Amino acid sequence: MKYLITLLLCINIALAQCPNGTYVDILIVPDQYPEETSWAVLKDNGDTLISGGPYTNIVDYSPQNTQLCIPNGDYTFVISDSYGDGMAGSLWGGNDGAYYIFHCGDTIVASDTANFGFGTFEGFTIEDCAPPPPIYGCMDFNYVEFLPIATVDTGMCLTPKVFGCTDSTAYNYDELANTDEIIDSCTFNLELTDLAGNGWAGSYVLVFQGNNFLGNFTLLDGFDTTYTFELSTSEPIGIKFEITQQSDFTAVQCGYSLYSDEFITMYEPGGFANPLVPFQTNFGLPYCGNSCIDRVYGCTDVSALNYDALANTDDSTCYYVTGCTNPIYLEYDANADYDDGSCNTLVVLGCMDSTAFNFDPAANVELVGSCIPAVLGCMNEFAFNYNPLANTPDTCIAIVEGCIDPIAMNYDSLANVSDNSCVYFAYGCTDPTAFNFDPLANTDDGSCVEIIYGCMDPTMFNFNSDANTDNGSCIPFYYGCMDSTALNYDDDANADNGSCIYAIYGCNDPTAINYDPLVNTPDSTCEYSAGCAIGDVYTLPNECFAWVIEVDEYCCDQEWDQGCISLYDYCVDGWSGPTDLIEFRSGLNTYPNPTNGVLYITKKVDVRVINMLGDIVISEKDINVLDMSRLTPGVYNLFIEYNNIKTSKKIIKQ
Repeated sequence: MKYLITLLLCINIALAQCPNGTYVDILIVPDQYPEETSWAVLKDNGDTLISGGPYTNIVDYSPQNTQLCIPNGDYTFVISDSYGDGMAGSLWGGNDGAYYIFHCGDTIVASDTANFGFGTFEGFTIEDCAPPPPIYGCMDFNYVEFLPIATVDTGMCLTPKVFGCTDSTAYNYDELANTDEIIDSCTFNLELTDLAGNGWAGSYVLVFQGNNFLGNFTLLDGFDTTYTFELSTSEPIGIKFEITQQSDFTAVQCGYSLYSDEFITMYEPGGFANPLVPFQTNFGLPYCGNSCIDRVYGCTDVSALNYDALANTDDSTCYYVTGCTNPIYLEYDANADYDDGSCNTLVVLGCMDSTAFNFDPAANVELVGSCIPAVLGCMNEFAFNYNPLANTPDTCIAIVEGCIDPIAMNYDSLANVSDNSCVYFAYGCTDPTAFNFDPLANTDDGSCVEIIYGCMDPTMFNFNSDANTDNGSCIPFYYGCMDSTALNYDDDANADNGSCIYAIYGCNDPTAINYDPLVNTPDSTCEYSAGCAIGDVYTLPNECFAWVIEVDEYCCDQEWDQGCISLYDYCVDGWSGPTDLIEFRSGLNTYPNPTNGVLYITKKVDVRVINMLGDIVISEKDINVLDMSRLTPGVYNLFIEYNNIKTSKKIIKQ
């Protein structure tokens, strides 16, 4: 298959760019003295067709490739060295050079010695490249069965492509799609590697895609190097590994790979375990990914506190009220749907009446009916608050200076002598995270308003009337048909404009008998005239009617008589009944079916083989062995005639 692709690519390039000849590639691999090397290709009459060199300002041993469109004929390749030692760089501590000419995938000129003195020449002949064999397949890109390298269409394009995301796990999965929307191009890396770390020493690769020759690439030094270029995903890319005379023994160290961020198109590691094959072209189809969008799970409700603008798939984690959700804590909020870590104080039941005998200072929830009455007071007659009526000792209060005004912010209930230090309340919202935070307030009055983010533009689709802080999330109205059952359903629309168009099923073929001009969605109900001269006794499709007029043209051209009716009933009744046709069919067998080539028939008969397009592909008389080996695989109709009796069979050619 790789050979066929190579020939096809060569022929396509030749036809597109070299209509009056074929291409040759001239490769010069200089030694360490490239400025001494020159060459030329001479015509049969001695005129110079093309020349090259001497080479200056190039890296030592860098291969120099020249592609030439050349007509058929005889030519002479001449190469010279101004110093007189040829390309024998090994004489001076370097590497020898080499020269090659490639044509139609073969090497037609190659250097046999590097030390050719001041010059040498070699004749060669150019002839047309042999055409590749035909490749059968579907040649219509709009069908799933499309074969890019096919050169002969077999008519087997069956499934129209429906483009979209075919990954059922993706956010934009389209269950009607059967073909991914492929990204048409992207950046690819060509990485060349060398096991010894001393470069390729004369080996190189030729890279091409369709009619686009990307150049030759080599690794001059080190373990690896990378070249970067843009590639289309519509055509295979070819990489041919070339070796030269000085790289015969080091080519086993070479390897290469071609890859993008999405896909490894080719990986040829090379090395001693699996060395690269010299002059072999490998092909691969570049891939840059598709249109599928990964799902991002999160809260997609813009009114939720944890709304995630990056999420496209809701995971039911949205929450709207934060607070303590554990009822065993004093801070418990029955309306909260997300615990914010504010549960701090465990509920402690007890008597909270400080005047009671069993007052529990640790209690924070009153245990109803648990308090025991007591008369508390200071029983020290020298204390400030001595109470002669007390029967239960209480804390005696000494004289304490402080603010004794109960309306002051710093009122001290323990103070009994004023020190003029009273500070009075400034009410407002003291929560710095609130929308209406008042930095001058020292006493919270419960007026804090929670910040509510959202779109505050009333002309937008997602306007939030409760929002008090705009977060830039506004989405404009996009009008369209929002009914997914309609033909023009727009999944991007967020406001229906009444433009939906609904499917009307039926036959929309004007050539059909039951054509309906109102139909916008065709189905398989079309009926057609059989075109018989006697008028349409039946319409098509009708298997039995089609069979009758096939085996007896009289029934179509002259009259639908009782014999025609009997044949039709014979088909409808399942091919049974006392007729000559039944007797003939009972003694007629064809085998094997399916067949790889030869079909045997138990009687000598006249046959016609018709393909699915209605073309007669074989017509033979008085035979009982039918050779179908030259036919392409598929289903065929075999029509048999014997003593004016006709019948047909379906034959499968493998």
